[in-house]
Amino acid sequence: MAKLTKDEFISALKEMNLLEIKELVDAMKEEFGVDPSAVAVAAAPVAEAASEGPSSVNVILADAGAAKVAVIKVIREITGLGLKESKDIADNAGSVVKENISVDEANEIKAKLEEAGATVEVK
Repeated sequence: MAKLTKDEFISALKEMNLLEIKELVDAMKEEFGVDPSAVAVAAAPVAEAASEGPSSVNVILADAGAAKVAVIKVIREITGLGLKESKDIADNAGSVVKENISVDEANEIKAKLEEAGATVEVK
């Protein structure tokens, strides 16, 4: 087997997804006794590039939880919808709260809804 250069190895890492990199790190730890945190520092730029992902996402309410009234209030605040429409979203698991928004805005909305007791997905 031919020896890989540092640049070839880095190029190969760039083509891997995060799960493949994790498996590689685990195999290196097992084979060579290498601490994965030392390898993770080298793989961090790859992880950042992979996390860029889509520019717009949807916020989906998986479950309103026990504090449904608080969740409805947050939905009204976020969407500007009326009480009935907000309640309909809270009652129907899998409903889209907000569509085609930035990842940062989606994370803020997710945090607000989770603080109110809901289970939220960002897709």
